[in-house]
Amino acid sequence: MAASDYVILDPRFGPLINPTAHLDKLWTGSRWAEGPAYLPAMRQLIWSDIPNDRMLRYDEASGHVAVFRQPAGFANGNTIDRQGRLVTCEHGGRRVSRTEHDGSITTIADAWRGKRLNSPNDVVVSADGAIWFSDPPYGILSDYEGYRGESEIGANHLYRVDPQSGAVAVAGDDFDKPNGLAFSPDGSRLYVADTGASHTPGGPRHMRVFDVGDNGALRGGRLFADCTAGFFDGFRVDSAGRIWTSAADGVHCYDPDGTLIGKVLVPEIVANVAFGGPRRNRLYICGTTSLYAVYLCVNGARTF
Repeated sequence: MAASDYVILDPRFGPLINPTAHLDKLWTGSRWAEGPAYLPAMRQLIWSDIPNDRMLRYDEASGHVAVFRQPAGFANGNTIDRQGRLVTCEHGGRRVSRTEHDGSITTIADAWRGKRLNSPNDVVVSADGAIWFSDPPYGILSDYEGYRGESEIGANHLYRVDPQSGAVAVAGDDFDKPNGLAFSPDGSRLYVADTGASHTPGGPRHMRVFDVGDNGALRGGRLFADCTAGFFDGFRVDSAGRIWTSAADGVHCYDPDGTLIGKVLVPEIVANVAFGGPRRNRLYICGTTSLYAVYLCVNGARTF
């Protein structure tokens, strides 16, 4: 990687970067690229282009990009569950959906206590099969990333869908605008970004970390880090527990102790990232209009 492609802020970051690798621009043409998820069986990356109401796919073997689904419910965050199925947050449908192996789509959650969700944003699946998702109002604030509407719930929560009953429960209710989510490699901690400063002057632009107890009960919620450039939007964790998170100037890497140790510089605002490749050592990066990737000397945490 060229020296201009990254910033080493701590000696711990140097061994994570391959000096012969480069930041690759794989494709451009999105309005707001988000929600990358890697399907290892297909060697494909799926991501969302929210304002264009479509999902795209990148074929790792051929380098070809095609439309995966359009319309796509103004899809935002995506992940892969333990059975290899795609789980998607949809602004337009105000729901979390799952794409089954036969291509059909199942609604996982679209309401809480009889009230419609706001606009599910990001989603992760824990080892027990529970689906966790954030529900800020970004998709109902205008007709750009969804459909303008009112919040029926009147709050922005973090939710957990029980893997057995399918019941939707509030897992966290003290957020301004909960956003990106990721578990530590052992599942004992959950990291949650809050991007409240996007619409609230002086609001949060930080990431918190919670301890995960029995049946998904969260404890703590201490401040993990404040974003130094823009906002933490989406992020992933590597096998050693380091956080690789989106920011305004690229991808920021945090040690598990909360230290910002380095950056991968990207010439567009980054919304989200995902580890991919057969060894999970390629970091896919959704910039504003483009898909980027870089090979690293680390491996993403196994999540499926």
